[in-house]
Amino acid sequence: MNQGFSKIETFRFRVEPFHVDLSGHLFLGVLGNHLLNAADHHSSRRGFGIAFLMEHHYTWVLSRLSVEMTEWPTQYEEVEVETWVESVMKLFTERNFLIRSAKDGHIYGYARTIWAMINTETRQPENLLTLHEGAILQWVMTPEEKACPMEKFKRTKGRLASGEGSTGEQVATHYSDVDINGHINSIKYIEHILDLFPREQFLQYHLRRFDIAYKTESYLGDTLTLSLERDATGDQVEVRKHVGSSEKPAGEVVVQALLEWESEE
Repeated sequence: MNQGFSKIETFRFRVEPFHVDLSGHLFLGVLGNHLLNAADHHSSRRGFGIAFLMEHHYTWVLSRLSVEMTEWPTQYEEVEVETWVESVMKLFTERNFLIRSAKDGHIYGYARTIWAMINTETRQPENLLTLHEGAILQWVMTPEEKACPMEKFKRTKGRLASGEGSTGEQVATHYSDVDINGHINSIKYIEHILDLFPREQFLQYHLRRFDIAYKTESYLGDTLTLSLERDATGDQVEVRKHVGSSEKPAGEVVVQALLEWESEE
């Protein structure tokens, strides 16, 4: 399967004016899409991308995403995303990213992801080591070969009480929320979570770290309840789904996230 590609690959994008928020910095959601695109391009060129998997009734599902940024790119900047596979286990694989300036190599930050391969008919995880008879293992770069200096995934503090001691809102799901896998797109959750915060939050602080865990799938027509709890250590958001009416008892947790901010002063 090795067609002369290296284990690591770099992809470039330009920060367009419609890719930045009211502070003039790149949207996390836009960066997230570029990370996912880099992951798919990297895996596709090595024989295990989404297009190949879907032909065989499989697909990749994002399980965890952590992004840590010391600085955020601004409009018109050329940005490079470097990506590589850190490990492959039976049911999960870890993929890392480095985000830097294409102009001078200045490092903006890093990201870590965990992925599962699922059967599109049963929606159950599949053994990654059966993919091309374990050929995915040849693309692994251990931390000794390529370090990702950011801390691994941070765990949430536990399930939030349904609406108690927290603030939040309900969000209906629509056509534009759904991706090719038939469930609510992973980046859409990030956008809904960030919408919980007032404009002043993004003018006075920058998002230093964002951790999100995808627990289960939600679908078109579900109503999402987003709960936010804030304290001195950071913010925690929990997203639950209600199938149909949102007036039913607290629904199943689909997403949990942690946010850490840093003052712009």
